[in-house]
Amino acid sequence: MAWLLTGGAGYIGSHIIRAFHAADIDVVVLDNLSTGYREFVPENVPLVVGSVTDEAVVSGVFRDHDITGVVHLAGWKYAGVSVEQPTLFYKDNIYGMGVLLDAMREASISNMVFSSSCATYGTPKDEIVTEETPTGPESPYGESKLVSEWLLRRVANIWPELRQTSLRYFNVVGSGPRELSDQSPYNLFPLIFRALERGEAPKIFGDDYPTRDGTCIRDYIHVVDLADAHVVAAQALEAGRDLAPIYNVGRGEGSTVREIMTAVREGTGVGFEPIVEPRRPGDPARIVASADRIDQDLGWVAQHDLGDMVTSAWDAWQFHVEAGGDARLTQA
Repeated sequence: MAWLLTGGAGYIGSHIIRAFHAADIDVVVLDNLSTGYREFVPENVPLVVGSVTDEAVVSGVFRDHDITGVVHLAGWKYAGVSVEQPTLFYKDNIYGMGVLLDAMREASISNMVFSSSCATYGTPKDEIVTEETPTGPESPYGESKLVSEWLLRRVANIWPELRQTSLRYFNVVGSGPRELSDQSPYNLFPLIFRALERGEAPKIFGDDYPTRDGTCIRDYIHVVDLADAHVVAAQALEAGRDLAPIYNVGRGEGSTVREIMTAVREGTGVGFEPIVEPRRPGDPARIVASADRIDQDLGWVAQHDLGDMVTSAWDAWQFHVEAGGDARLTQA
């Protein structure tokens, strides 16, 4: 018996593979490798190259492998890109969820952990965001995640055997194994590290937000902690427990972008002064989680602090640079 990880060849998915293996849970990966990397999937893990929007491919995975549950990570991300290409996000993210749920029901696979996002909240009025905080996504990306959550719960209403939950990630950073680095062209840490490697000053996008230093405030969560949250959720579902429909996955602490820049200077030993650029579309001013519910229900609490996030991410970045990387990983 194994769990299917859609999008498992990506930065987050590859860490979830390792966390599942540490918990003695076998996995199968489905990934079209548009943003994931074959090298991130261990050789002993079955990798099916294909899209979650392809009904034949998804049905074939369930036919060919003994799957007991699904962690659904596959989909387009990045709020700013979604503003420029909204139809791509609505089509692939929402339709992909529908294809997956239909195939799961046909194959009688009734456990799902969905990779959702704090982008569903938009810019909340609450200082600390709970799962009861009203949603108000400000980008097609956030909207596609919210609609996918709705679709998952609607299907659960007509298919009582479906046990499911959605994990709303906050800002995921850091690395576990050195070979698994975040290579996103849009995420904050890779943007900073790329600039430092080129001898340039990293950029801050917007310093006129209504925050303590004018830069965005985010709740940063170590990717290893996030991966562990998937393990405890999957184990609970497989044990037959009914979980809450939504769990925030964060630390309950907010850091500004300027504070992150300071932490990076301290963690890397590289001196720099960031350059301020205009705001990016779709970026809320502040979003910080309450993770009380996942602690109470599943006993999950984040273990890594901001220093761990910076040093582990920088170590993995340096490993990638020393290994020579490849054209796709080092572009942007």
